[in-house]
Amino acid sequence: MTIEQIYTGCLAHGAYYIESNGEAAIIDPLREVEPYIKMAQKRGALIKYIFETHFHADFVSGHVDLAHKTGAAIVYGPTQMKTGFEALIAEDGQIFELGHVKLKLIHTPGHTMESSCFLLIDETGKEHAIFTGDTLFIGDVGRPDLAQHVIADLTEEKLAGHLYDSLQNKILPLSDDLIVYPAHGAGSACGKNLSKETSDTLGNQKKTNYALRPNQTKAAFIKELLSGLMPPPGYFPKNVLMNIQGYDAIDHVMERGARALEVQAFDVLANETLALILDTRKADAFSKGFIPNSINIGIDGNFAVWVGTLIPDIQQEILLITEPGREAEVVTRLARVGYDHAIGYLNGGFEAWKSAGKPVDSIPSITTEELALAKAENPDIHILDVRKKSEFDSEHIENALNAPLDYINDSMALIDKNKTWYVHCAGGYRSMVFASILKARGFNNLINVEGGFNAIKASEKFKVTDYICPTTML
Repeated sequence: MTIEQIYTGCLAHGAYYIESNGEAAIIDPLREVEPYIKMAQKRGALIKYIFETHFHADFVSGHVDLAHKTGAAIVYGPTQMKTGFEALIAEDGQIFELGHVKLKLIHTPGHTMESSCFLLIDETGKEHAIFTGDTLFIGDVGRPDLAQHVIADLTEEKLAGHLYDSLQNKILPLSDDLIVYPAHGAGSACGKNLSKETSDTLGNQKKTNYALRPNQTKAAFIKELLSGLMPPPGYFPKNVLMNIQGYDAIDHVMERGARALEVQAFDVLANETLALILDTRKADAFSKGFIPNSINIGIDGNFAVWVGTLIPDIQQEILLITEPGREAEVVTRLARVGYDHAIGYLNGGFEAWKSAGKPVDSIPSITTEELALAKAENPDIHILDVRKKSEFDSEHIENALNAPLDYINDSMALIDKNKTWYVHCAGGYRSMVFASILKARGFNNLINVEGGFNAIKASEKFKVTDYICPTTML
């Protein structure tokens, strides 16, 4: 028996490869499916099942493409939803044989109504591990407010109640030595405060996870679970629908998006379409020069999540500026969250644009030391903190204004265009994203602070509020 966790940090997502006696299963695959196929081929195995723990919201699963390419069966837990592809809708307790091992579906509604866990029973008949999807994370559980954005009657209170029953009746009775393999870790918006750890024993989770307290009442559980929830990213319900209805083949998406455009052709498309120009270079490179009206979301951060949060139309046509050699990576990572309409990239990147004599723009950046000097000269300068509210509430520069990047349209309304604003986040990634979007909307008095709050605090040159331990990372 082989179990392999395939963890993707930018989405804080864990997919799983399970194999026994030449048969393999994939749990919650990502959109790009070739790595799973190659893994099975290398081991001389055939992929028999694609187990989906639920209709995912935070990414587009690779189930449709993987089934098409391998002939494997797509398996969901009990649901009344009609899928746009052939799927096996299993019953609670149904057993699936995989070589010499078995997987038992345990229906655990709460995060969503079809949410299910898969209990792995090894060759000896021993319950070895449980793949919990978004039902149970390490240190947390799945948020219960996502399904209502697709089905209005499924209120967060109803789902939280279902989740309580699932945990108490289906999960807590299981053996303490079971290994828990969840779908997500820290950084995912599918829970409030997930651990950085990506697996644990169920026994340890019973001791440390607030949601698994054996004697808590349903009312107390619901109150604690719903406390501190912020609205989910806007792309979540759109990804749910893609996962239910199906989507374009990833090969077609890649062919359309990874198309090299020379400067003139790129310029014509930019002017003749409503395409968004997305620059995925590092913040410091973008700051020094970029195509006017382009926005910066760096590929080396939580790229897919921020794309989904900040680009409201999942059908938006996108023109790409990337670091040379990373074009296909960018198209792939856009597709992971359903942004399938990249229409090409600038061949040669920004340097080709600059060398052609095309117009360029820039955003000023300063160091923490320069910010300290500016504040010493004028104590009333305007400092804009674009971190999440939970981060700001935990600790911030005194008198700074919190304008979270997550809710940029609301945040933009707080800012006077006629004043100069010094913008920072935690480390410099989000502040440049924020500044680039506002620059494209006519805000010309924003100055980025390099190194963000981490550098600001380390400098000890600013008055910072007393630290309060956050209870949510949303």
